Amino acid sequence: MSQNDLKILFVSSEAIPFAKTGGLGDVAGALPYALKKLGADVRVAIPKYKCVLQQYLNDSEIVAEFPVYLEWRKQFAHIYEYDSSVPVYFIGNDNYFDRDGLYGYNDDHERFAFFCKAVLDMLPRIGFKPDIIHCNDWQTGPICLLLKERYHEDLYYRSISTLYTIHNIQYQGIFGRETLDLLGVSDWCFHSEGVEFYGNVSYMKAGLVYSDAINTVSKTYAEEIKTSQYGYGLDGVLQKRSSVLYGIVNGIDYEAFNPETDKALYIPYSKESLHLKKENKYRLQKDLGLPQRDVPMIGLISRLVDQKGLDLIAEKMHDLMQEDIQFVVLGTGQHQYEEMFKYMQDTFPEKVSANILFNVDLAQKIYGGSDLFLMPSLFEPCGLGQLISLRYGTIPIVRKTGGLADTIQSFNEETCEGNGFVFNDYNSDAMLWEIIRALNVYYNKDKWELLVKNAMNSDYSWEDSAKKYMELYKSISH
Repeated sequence: MSQNDLKILFVSSEAIPFAKTGGLGDVAGALPYALKKLGADVRVAIPKYKCVLQQYLNDSEIVAEFPVYLEWRKQFAHIYEYDSSVPVYFIGNDNYFDRDGLYGYNDDHERFAFFCKAVLDMLPRIGFKPDIIHCNDWQTGPICLLLKERYHEDLYYRSISTLYTIHNIQYQGIFGRETLDLLGVSDWCFHSEGVEFYGNVSYMKAGLVYSDAINTVSKTYAEEIKTSQYGYGLDGVLQKRSSVLYGIVNGIDYEAFNPETDKALYIPYSKESLHLKKENKYRLQKDLGLPQRDVPMIGLISRLVDQKGLDLIAEKMHDLMQEDIQFVVLGTGQHQYEEMFKYMQDTFPEKVSANILFNVDLAQKIYGGSDLFLMPSLFEPCGLGQLISLRYGTIPIVRKTGGLADTIQSFNEETCEGNGFVFNDYNSDAMLWEIIRALNVYYNKDKWELLVKNAMNSDYSWEDSAKKYMELYKSISH
């Protein structure tokens, strides 16, 4: 089958610019377009949430309406097709999706059972029969189960293959056994080799067990999740299915993240005009109330939670304040870390800027104005921050885990190879040691310029990742 013949339905619970809570939204908003450029006929399906802007719905048309049966319940699906170069199908039902948030409701099991059934039921009605349904995270896991255990009796569905992508195995969609009744699947699926997970039903496990292939968002993370340390109880399943488990690192949109054209920056720049990058730092310092001078600026754009290594940073903040640096934080999260950064800003107002919020415009200014970007994660399936910082010539300091291990090569001061700084062990001393090493390199201007250019020459656009996905699709298509 040639790439031009391949039909792909990309199913996600979120996608930019329509709805986003995390990295999945970025992937779902970018990867389908990269696949389209390679010749695939790709479509996207997401719920029609309350947050989907009216302008997108105004440019959509209702292409199908039909009932979806969840045990004794009868709910109607309204399918809106948004006409763009990659068509998007909004799965509408106000009872389930006209809410302020995307997830975290007591009936999430029912909401996404409806979503998965509606996605499958709409296909013959819209005249699109995919070769591959690409499912993402727990919200779409039941599609893999339904295709194998319920819809396989219908000849229309029998030739459709599924790829299931794990973006973060920590979130698994675990619900009571009665969920099987909602899905209309027999109880015999409820066992250790099926969807049963410690007495409950796991939507993610449904995807892992019943998909034709599994992938996650970096090669290192694909290995890590087969261990008890990172597998969150699903390592045994992944070990059994390791022959069809792959790792493909995410990319970023190099048109959206481009320091030469980014309107959020104070001044555009390139690797040939790095002096303008420094001007971005001075302007950022002014806006944040920091002294305007040439001092190493460390940026941190993150959810302020343990997984992101915030405990390591908290342990060493006072040590870092002994260095001649500025530390700029953007993000929200656990109360203790929010308060810690506020305290450090109050105590060291010339060194710390704590922005306990999220602002896309300010994020871009920090990527462009900082010299270093800190990501000391406990685990990181792929990570986008380090990829964006590379694009902007802002040098990542990362822990060797998941996608950080796959994308950041530690700078060798003898050969000047590498694009960042990497520490192996998850402890604050190792992190501090690598930060100090980075600061020393910063003051060697010749080496620093070579390092910045290495970073900006790194290519983590979607093109290469999309080619790998296309090969994976072709390997599982019937």
